[in-house]
Parts: sequence; C-alpha cells; structure tokens
Amino acid sequence: MSTTASHPASIETLNPATGERLETYRSHDRETLERRLDEAVAAADRWATTTMEERATRLRDAAKLLRARKPELAELATREMGKPIAEAEAEVEKCAVACGWFADNGARLLADQQIESSATQSYVAFRPLGVLLAIMPWNFPYWQVFRAAAPALMAGNVVVLKHAANVTGCALRIEEIFRACGLTNGEFATILVGSREMDPIVLDDRIAAVTLTGSEGAGSAVGASAGKAIKKTVLELGGSDYFIVLADADLEKAAEIGVKSRFQNTGQSCIAAKRFIVHEQVADEFERLFAQKLEALTVGDPMDDGTKVGPLATESGREDVEELVKDAVDKGARVVTGGQRPDRAGWYYPPTLIADITPQMRMHREEVFGPVASLYRVPDLDAAIELANDTEFGLGSNIWTDDPAEQQRFVRDVEAGMVFVNGMTTSYPELPFGGVKASGYGRELTELGMREFMNIKTVWIGADSNAQAADGASTSRAE
Repeated sequence: MSTTASHPASIETLNPATGERLETYRSHDRETLERRLDEAVAAADRWATTTMEERATRLRDAAKLLRARKPELAELATREMGKPIAEAEAEVEKCAVACGWFADNGARLLADQQIESSATQSYVAFRPLGVLLAIMPWNFPYWQVFRAAAPALMAGNVVVLKHAANVTGCALRIEEIFRACGLTNGEFATILVGSREMDPIVLDDRIAAVTLTGSEGAGSAVGASAGKAIKKTVLELGGSDYFIVLADADLEKAAEIGVKSRFQNTGQSCIAAKRFIVHEQVADEFERLFAQKLEALTVGDPMDDGTKVGPLATESGREDVEELVKDAVDKGARVVTGGQRPDRAGWYYPPTLIADITPQMRMHREEVFGPVASLYRVPDLDAAIELANDTEFGLGSNIWTDDPAEQQRFVRDVEAGMVFVNGMTTSYPELPFGGVKASGYGRELTELGMREFMNIKTVWIGADSNAQAADGASTSRAE
C-alpha cells in the first residue's frame, strides 16, 4: 500500500457550488485496512449462516433509518457533489425502497430450484461467495451503493465499499446506517483509500468478487486485475444513450421527458439520454419544444428546492464538457441554446443543446457527462437504428412512437442492455440493470443481480449408490 500507519494521506471534499473546502478526512493506513479486510472475512462466515428472516429485518431497519435521516443525508450529498436537494431526497428514498423490496422478495428469489431428473432429488442451490468489493462513483452517492449492497447482503454476502473520494462523507454515513441497523464490524465496511491502491486490494485473497460502477478505464483496469485472480466481476460503465423520436410521437411529452432524462443530476448520469435522434419531419418542432423546456430550467444553488440544474461535481468535469462542446462547434456544430460558462462562483455549466453533430466530432463518440444534449436528424427508423448503434456503448435506449411494429423492430435491433418505449430509462429493483459492449457486463438488481455473486450449486441426491451408475450407462461419458 502507498500509505503507512505513521503518515496517512488525507482526503479533502469540496463544495461544487462554491469551490470551498468542506472536510478533510484521514485515509486508512495499512494497519486499518488489514483489520477491516480481516473483519470482513470473519463476518462473511458468520453472515452466510444467518436466516433470510434476519437479513430481511436488517434491510427493513436500514430502510427506516434512511427515511428518518433523509434530510440530513440529502443535504450532505448536495454539499459534496452538487445534486439538487429535491433529487438528493428522492435518491435516499429510492435506496429505502430497494432495501424493502429485497427484504420482501429475497427469500423467494433465492429459494432452491427443484429439478426433475433421475435422482431421488435434484435442485439448484444459491450460496454466497463471501466478501464483495464495491467500487462506486460519486454521481449517485447513495443509490449506486445500495443498488449493489442491498441484494448482496440479502444474498448472504458481505460488502467492503471503496467510494469516490469527493463523497467520502456519504460513504461514512452509509456505514453508519448499516451499523445502526444491527450489522457488526465487517458485514458492511467503508475503506478510505486512493484509487491507485485498488489493484492489490482487488487481487487480495480475502476479496471474493468485485462490482464496479464507473468509467471504461476504471472498469478495464479492475476487470483485468480480477481476471488474473479468476474473480467474478460486474461492471457498469459509461453510456451514450439515444432517444429516438419518430414522426408519430407525442412531441410535447417526448420533449418534456427528454429534458428530464438529459438534465437530471445536472446531466451526470450513465443512463441519461444524451443523443436525440429525431425524424426529419418533426425535427424542427422537437428542437423548438426541447430548447423551450431546457431554457425554463432553473439553474442555481442546489440547496434551493426550486433548482433543477446545479453545478457539476468537479472542476475537471466541467472542463471536460467545455472541451467537447468546443470541439463540436469548431467542426461546424450549431449551438441552439447554452454553451457558455456563466460568470459565477462554483462549477456551473448551462443546460445546452447542440445540433448538426457529425461523426468527426468527439461528442459523437465520447460520453458527455454533463448538461449537454446533442440533436441528430434522420429520414426513417432504419437510419435511426444505424446511428443509435454507431457507438461503443450499449447501456440504455429510448424510442418514442405509437407504432407497434416500429416498437418491436427497435426492441429487436438496438444494441443496448435496457430498452424503454415511450418512457425514460431508469432503474427499478424488479428489473435487471446493465449494459453491453463498452458499457460493461453483468446485471444488477432483481434475482439476476443477486445471483451474479452466488455459487450456483447443482445438488443431485440418489436413492442408493447404484442410482447414478444405472443412469450413466445410457448417457455419454464425454461430459
């Protein structure tokens, strides 16, 4: 490790709305990290033997605590990463809903599956792997963690969290929530370490599996390290989601939901609609409606209830957005509205709509992680799908049309892990979440997410010692 017990590094959090320092935290030294990993291993053995009823009780208690502390938790997230306060409160509530859903459904989802065979009894059993390392980003500082932790804990795994440094306060509050609902040391633990220290932790024998939400670079590095150690991983990476609007769509509704999808969380969402692909017959009207609704968004102090767009979470994040916009404009793109940094304190960037995007522009290929929407015009659904699939990403997707045939064509042919028709891409506990291509692999939520980190165990019980011998005589021995 790069830190020592005598000279630990520090982590500083800043307020994106002002640039001012919030807190300074001491990173965990080698001794603390070793102790936390040892505690997690010991807890994994203990937690795996608890009943589903006990696990469900702990998650229901966590849901109650989240709701009781919602104002405090929301304010902390807003101060650390700039999320508008109303959205921060909704995020905390969503975490509570997920805890309740997995508490209510976990036992059913992981029940042994009886299989008919030549055995007296045969079934599939689901058993936890052990210690899950969760490497999480800052953009949804609570939801990203609970999306991984609630199903993992319900499944009998324990969780070690490495959160983004700029939301260290949120990471420590999550640990407090789980401790307060009865989880002991090790069943859920936050480690305060730098990103450069993650490779030896991923490789550590005490870690059984890894889940990561973040950039393609981070996912590639963690996936490679985990692969060396033959460890299961789930990666939820970037997205450049498309939002197709066909000629028969309800343009008013499509524009309304499109603006919400693109600009919630100040545009800092992997599943935000980023590329708006519109049929040329209605493109002018959709552009007008979209720009009108975009310009009506209130940009300001994220602590104000009426604010819809706050600052970007980091200064470097704003610089990245500005570079992508400049590149597009320099190569001929048209700024419909926005596009200029405001003269104010904090890391603000205006809600922006850019049209006439071409494949030569970086924005066409790269994910814009901020409040910028790009607009394309196409002659038909064939061209829309071809353009939509012309990306290395494949996370979420949207289409707006009332034509059942076009809906089914879209569902069949788009290269994405999630398809939403006449609605906004979002996540639900009861539906799997994840992508394809450079957007990652594996699924979160539902029983599919729970089983990603389970030993899916085949059980075959014969009536006597001759049962399988008799069965095997009539089958191939090649297996």
